Amino acid sequence: MDSSHLNDDKSESRLYIGNLDLRITEATLIKMFCPYGKIISEEFLWHTRGPKRGEPRGYAFIQFGSKEEAIRAKEKMHGRMACGRPLVVRLASEKDPFEGLANSSKSVEGTRSSSLSGSGCGQIINRSAKIAAIKNKLKAMDDEESYKNSKKRKQIDTSCTDSHQNPSPER
Repeated sequence: MDSSHLNDDKSESRLYIGNLDLRITEATLIKMFCPYGKIISEEFLWHTRGPKRGEPRGYAFIQFGSKEEAIRAKEKMHGRMACGRPLVVRLASEKDPFEGLANSSKSVEGTRSSSLSGSGCGQIINRSAKIAAIKNKLKAMDDEESYKNSKKRKQIDTSCTDSHQNPSPER
């Protein structure tokens, strides 16, 4: 019974960190999380085969000295931007990434359907944010393309009018 309690404490102080940019190294990850407590261990996962062999998988696990340190790190780091991407930080013992969202709702029901509705809501918000970001990027690209095209047209127009107004003597 005592050893199972130890395993529970260990799993409750272990964090899953996801959505890591490929430029984030193990050292960077440790520097980002060390202000929140004593890091016991860190597992940075890599592709072991296939075309991406040797590249980071985009997620890692960090084991803190206590549950409180892990929870503090989770609260401070979840959603924080790192290399242009929001970090996903949760306790490794949480099976469903949206489990906390479903548990924090006011419903007393602990059924699977309420958990699914909670995750669906989170995915819709996340999906809407992604769609909005893509639309903004496309608009910016379109604006940039329009600007370049209008600038080219202006140059062509001025070069045409210059050649008509001042015909070159070499003709």
